Amino acid sequence: MQIYDISLKISKDMPVWPGDPAPFLERFAVLGKESDANISRIEMSLHTGTHIDAPEHFLAEGKTVDQIPLKDLIGRVYLLHLPDVNSINAKILEQSEIPPRTRRILFKTRNSKLWMRGEKSFQSDFVAITSDGAQYLVDRGVKLVGVDYLSVAPYVDTTTTHQILLAHGVVVVEGLDLSGVSQGRYTMYCLPLKVVGVEGAPARTILVGV
Repeated sequence: MQIYDISLKISKDMPVWPGDPAPFLERFAVLGKESDANISRIEMSLHTGTHIDAPEHFLAEGKTVDQIPLKDLIGRVYLLHLPDVNSINAKILEQSEIPPRTRRILFKTRNSKLWMRGEKSFQSDFVAITSDGAQYLVDRGVKLVGVDYLSVAPYVDTTTTHQILLAHGVVVVEGLDLSGVSQGRYTMYCLPLKVVGVEGAPARTILVGV
């Protein structure tokens, strides 16, 4: 059994969305004379690194992270490699021969090379899903979409793609490192932190070869 950890490492110098705070990590108790244990704390946006977007992220009455069923986050997934595209639109998806009855899909693009080379600065020209691409996925009955950069939507319009997916109950997983995984079928386990009443949460996400 091959296990792929497709989660990003959380560190103070990792790329974050413009305007979001960089992760703050602090060791506030040090094992020694004054403490019998090492204890650290972390402060960061809930959309740091590998994370999920719940509907409330862009919909006023949408579900929060703790209301998303685990069955939506665990199960068969298809990883589609699109190495030469600058956006993921409906035409590209129509030509990609996505297997029938695919309900969870991950997109590996040139974005993954950014993680491979350890790029620390935010890149605004990342590959993302256009609004018509999002509608195509909804029409196919897809229930989970994962991407290999920090947003499923283009930098120039983050709202429309998110709204189309989230309004139709599609779980969005962002910030995946797919650099070491090939196109094909896997079993996915995506487990966000169970934070009550919020619109997103970091998630440890793995793929298991099938």
